[in-house]
Amino acid sequence: MNVPHTAISLTDFGGRPDSGEDAAGAMRRALEETARIAGPVVLTCERGRYDFYPEHATKAKYYISNTASEDENPDVTKTIGILLQGLRNVTLEGNGSLFVFHGKQTMIVVDGCEEVSIRNLRLDFEQPTVAEMTVTGIGDGFLDAAVHRDSRYEAENGTLTWVGEGWRFRDGPMQEYDPQSNTTWRIDNAVAAAARIEELGPGRLRLFFDAGLMPSTAIGRVLQARDGIRDQVGALVINSRKVEWSDMGVHFMHGLGLVCQSSEDVSFERMELAPRTETGRTVAAFADCIHVSGCRGLIRVADSRFAGAHDDVINVHGTYLRVAGQPLADEVLLRFMHPQSYGFPAFFPGDCIEFVRSGSLASYADAVVIKASMVEPRVMRIKLDRNVPEELRGDDVVENVTWTPEVEIVNNRMARIPTRGVLVTTRRRALIEGNRFERMAMSAVMVAGDARSWYESGKVDNLTIRGNTFIECGGADNAVISISPENTEPAEKSYVHAHIVIEGNRFEMRDAPLLEASSTEHLKFADNLIVLPGKFQEAGAAIRLTACDEVSVTHNRYISANSK
Repeated sequence: MNVPHTAISLTDFGGRPDSGEDAAGAMRRALEETARIAGPVVLTCERGRYDFYPEHATKAKYYISNTASEDENPDVTKTIGILLQGLRNVTLEGNGSLFVFHGKQTMIVVDGCEEVSIRNLRLDFEQPTVAEMTVTGIGDGFLDAAVHRDSRYEAENGTLTWVGEGWRFRDGPMQEYDPQSNTTWRIDNAVAAAARIEELGPGRLRLFFDAGLMPSTAIGRVLQARDGIRDQVGALVINSRKVEWSDMGVHFMHGLGLVCQSSEDVSFERMELAPRTETGRTVAAFADCIHVSGCRGLIRVADSRFAGAHDDVINVHGTYLRVAGQPLADEVLLRFMHPQSYGFPAFFPGDCIEFVRSGSLASYADAVVIKASMVEPRVMRIKLDRNVPEELRGDDVVENVTWTPEVEIVNNRMARIPTRGVLVTTRRRALIEGNRFERMAMSAVMVAGDARSWYESGKVDNLTIRGNTFIECGGADNAVISISPENTEPAEKSYVHAHIVIEGNRFEMRDAPLLEASSTEHLKFADNLIVLPGKFQEAGAAIRLTACDEVSVTHNRYISANSK
């Protein structure tokens, strides 16, 4: 049904497709006009390529979860290609256009918006901040590599520096991609390990290695390098509600990925987070693909394809803050603990909270927030509707129970991932259904929660994993499905996670445990088909349970991969 709306064209504000000109100013003027019109408004782009340069991008400070510490990135100012701020009932219609970003940018920020839709767009970078080179030859103590045409470097005095539009780096994380198995995994940085690097010709390098430091690789594999500092994100949805992303290609993101923070009801439908085929690249994401922190309502990811990330595909969690003091009987100071998460409001007036033991991850008291304020970027002060519990300990943590979302992750395909497919820790209904996980190097699905490392909250109490296909995921230390809260002590008559159903899935196994679970009750593993490799002799060894109760493992079928 066509809804009456006001149409605005980017062309009317100076945005010319395929011109090579900076479209940032035209987009800003068009959005300013959009903000003056009562919705619904559709801002349309004539189909073509639009370039966005950092020189005329918006600069604004944003503290974003899981990005960078003060030491890694002291200035939290983001360079924003497209800023949608304070808009209501607005659609950004790309008509299949390609937006190409230059330098280091956060491509899109949706801040303080309601009922915003971004659709029919393709997003990419002129020069990704992940450099790529393909192994073309291997000799005695050296390997040859061809550098991708979109990766640039400086070779001088036997060393190599990757350079781009306003950035440069030498060391950092590296991954290896095998196109034959369509698999990616993390490795030591071969460039940093090389004793000497020579340029054989334009885009052709020879890396020499001392004895014992030669990497184990093969001709045709791709080495991917980055600096590891998440100073930007791919896109950010913050303090917004009812935001829809649909029918989009996201072909590279610098930084953490598509981040949702302190927002409500966000959906991603028919997305392709993968390199554009015509570029010949193998990397689409500098880190995670979709990262959700401290949200509520429904988070939905559906009918999408993910390939070529440098971290997890989807991570949904909250943030535990540790008790740092008690100024008054009804007030408590709370501290952000992980170096890469701080500075953003984690509590708001009216929020329900729980006090949690950091060792057992068991909650023992609740309250409602009356006032909340930032004392400093790492400390919040909250006033409660009652006195702080008398049994409060100095290492206890607090979870925001209100800002926990429902989650639907359905009918997606994930491949070329070096870590996990889906991480989810939310107490509300979560569904992982109909997805295809291909050769995740770690667990395909992980349910964690901890108050000692990442401080990613909280408990799971209604999770269904149904009708998925898991192809050769996991490893010796990573089960295909891992329910592994990081509690260090048991809680009497209490479990961290509960009510998890794993049913009707197909597992094509390699040398990895099928399921591991700890501190979980009411766990059901039923009606699954497990295809075992020939050397996988004891199916029972594939399931590992620790401190679990009310577990049901029934009606599962085990067959050999060699059987017809």
